[in-house]
Amino acid sequence: MRLDKYLKVARLIKRRTVANEACDTQRVVVNGREAKASYQVKVGDIIEITIGTRTVKVKVLSIPEHVTKQDAALMYSEITE
Repeated sequence: MRLDKYLKVARLIKRRTVANEACDTQRVVVNGREAKASYQVKVGDIIEITIGTRTVKVKVLSIPEHVTKQDAALMYSEITE
């Protein structure tokens, strides 16, 4: 699944266009590297999103095509530092 779609489906970013813009402006890092919206997300990837002064770091646990709002949080685990 594309990175921008994953961010939207997992509800980490509200809209896919916003996720695409975040990738284009280098605010999304996957496994320590800046990632484009077309990056193919894999289970085990570490995604770091910086929006404003807030940074969210998550580990990908699953990649379903469609998910309910309640199950979206099961797609990743948040990493705290």
